This record gives sequence, structure tokens and C-alpha cells, in this order.
Amino acid sequence: MKVLTDYDIGSLASLLAEWGYKPSHAGRLLGHFYRYAGQAIDFERLLIPQALRKQLEGQVGYRQSRVAARREAGDGTTKLLIEFDGGGEVESVLMPGYRADRAAGCVSSQIGCAMGCDFCATTQGGLVRNLSAGEIAEQFLHLKELAVAQGRQLQTIVFMGMGEPMLNLENVIGGIRRIADPLLGAVGWRNTNVSTVGVVPGIHRFIDANLNVNLTVSLHAPDDRTRAKIIPTAQRYPVAEILAAAKRFLAEARLFPNIAYCLLDGVNDSDEHANRLADLMEGFRAHVNLIPYNRIGAGLSGTVYRPAPPERIARFLQILHARGVVAHGRDSRGDDVDAACGQLRARYGGQ
Repeated sequence: MKVLTDYDIGSLASLLAEWGYKPSHAGRLLGHFYRYAGQAIDFERLLIPQALRKQLEGQVGYRQSRVAARREAGDGTTKLLIEFDGGGEVESVLMPGYRADRAAGCVSSQIGCAMGCDFCATTQGGLVRNLSAGEIAEQFLHLKELAVAQGRQLQTIVFMGMGEPMLNLENVIGGIRRIADPLLGAVGWRNTNVSTVGVVPGIHRFIDANLNVNLTVSLHAPDDRTRAKIIPTAQRYPVAEILAAAKRFLAEARLFPNIAYCLLDGVNDSDEHANRLADLMEGFRAHVNLIPYNRIGAGLSGTVYRPAPPERIARFLQILHARGVVAHGRDSRGDDVDAACGQLRARYGGQ
């Protein structure tokens, strides 16, 4: 049985027309549905014919997912394990904003991940399957419902959870259209950010889609040799090709890409690494985010990674700033509740 999140306005309008009803009902139905976080629809308020209401209730459900586990950190970050009717679980995260009435959400694009990044918990169980556009949208609905309960507005969404979005791009785009569209989830295109570990063909397809949403490239090392130690796909997509794709995004989307860099003690956090990264950023209008590492234990290679100490992070940032790089250090969020991607699923759900 299909559910409302499986439809965008166009596909639902086609279904209603097939049933003999006005296609114009589709936008009002879905707009109401997303506005109230996927709760019951007030058909009378929407002036939906009783016959259509009965047909919808008999043939189209509301949700295809539920919250299977929830953990809340001391800083207010809440991590949800969401279970789907189609099988499997993913993690979604609600992070309080710096304003008391705002929040940011992080959603997943796949159940598991095939990228093999050695410092990531998600990849340890491998890839199970892609999420549908509707399953991606349902994560947003769960996060919005939680934000409303906390008196917050879910203002931004990032695709930085489980999975590699560029390997499920069609469904990610479908999810974005449901989440960002002012007529549906209404987060806004510019308040949506898609992260990739550097799948170059996917970045180019993402640019061609012309979504007007933001891009983050998870670089994590300034050279191919260092990167290959922690990200197996570095052997397929060199740093130079990844940055060329990011520069094309800047030129065509006219949005500054973000360069994510997770600092690992003794791996990619030296002064030399900082200077090499600054070399890459020379003349490139991008924003570097230095990310503190959340421990996961041993990676796939057996290596146990440690977060770079605060003084090393400060030194790394100092070098970037001295070289004219726009960069800042991101605060660690939820590290007391298995904050790293994949940890909650490993603890409570499938591997």
C-alpha cells in the first residue's frame, strides 16, 4: 500500500485525475499533510469530497515508518532510529539551533553505506539498500514533529546521515523536492545541504539537476595518499577531480561549497596537512568546516582512531586563517549518545 510521502504534487494529481477527481486537490492535500508533520488530514477544512476522502483512506496510507529508538544528549541533540515498513532502519538527528526557537535536521539517504570510510560506523554493516524519496521525506516529518514538540522551527536539513547521497541521487532529489518545496515541507532550497564523500560523477549530475541547494564535499585529507588510508574511494576519485567538480558547482550554482574535514589525531591533522589544504583552497571561494571526530572503536581496517586534541584543532585553524582560508571549527554535538553516524543503528537495529 502506498502512502502520501510516496507522492509529489504531480504524481498525486495524476492519481486523483485517474480516479475522476480534480487534480487541484493534490496540492492542498500534500501541503496540509507536510505542514502538520504528516498527522491526520482535516478533510472538512480542505473541502475534500467525502467520496475522495474514503477512497484515499482505503488506498493510500499516511506513514511507512516509526521511531524505533530515541536518545537525547546533554546538549539537546536528539538522535532517532527510524524503522521502515519496507525493512531496515536509519538514523536521523535533530540539533538545537543557536536560537532557542530554531533547529537543524540531519537525514540519511541509504540504509548502511558501501563507501567503506574507515572512521565511520555506518559503513561497518555495508550497504543494505537505497531509501525511496518517500522514506527520505518521512525522516523530515519525524524531525519536524519532534521540533514542534520542543517549541522549535525545523529550519535547515542536511543530507549528512547514513549513506552516500550521490549513489541514490534520483531518490535524494525526490526527497529534497518534498522537503524544500514551499508548497510542501517548506524548508527552502537554500536551507538544504547535500554532502558527498566525493563521488565525482554524482556531483556533476547534482549540478545538472539545478536544485539551488547547497553542496558539502567531505574531503578529510588534502592529498590522495592520506585520503586513501581512510577513504577507499580516494583511489577512484582523486582530490584534484573532486575539487574540480566542486569548483564547477561554485561557477554554475553560484553557491559557495562547503569542504568538510574531520580531524583525526596523527592521521590528517599536522601543520603540513593544514598547509596543503590551504594550497588547495587558494583562489577557491569555499568554506572549510573542521569537524571533531566522534569515537566509534576500531574501523574496518582494525585501526582505532582518536579525535585530534583541542590544541591541534586550534593550530590547524590558525594556519588556515593565516593563509586566508574561510574556515571554522564545528562544535561536537551529541557525543554522549553515540553521535557518530551508524552507532545507534548498530546498538538497537540491524547491522
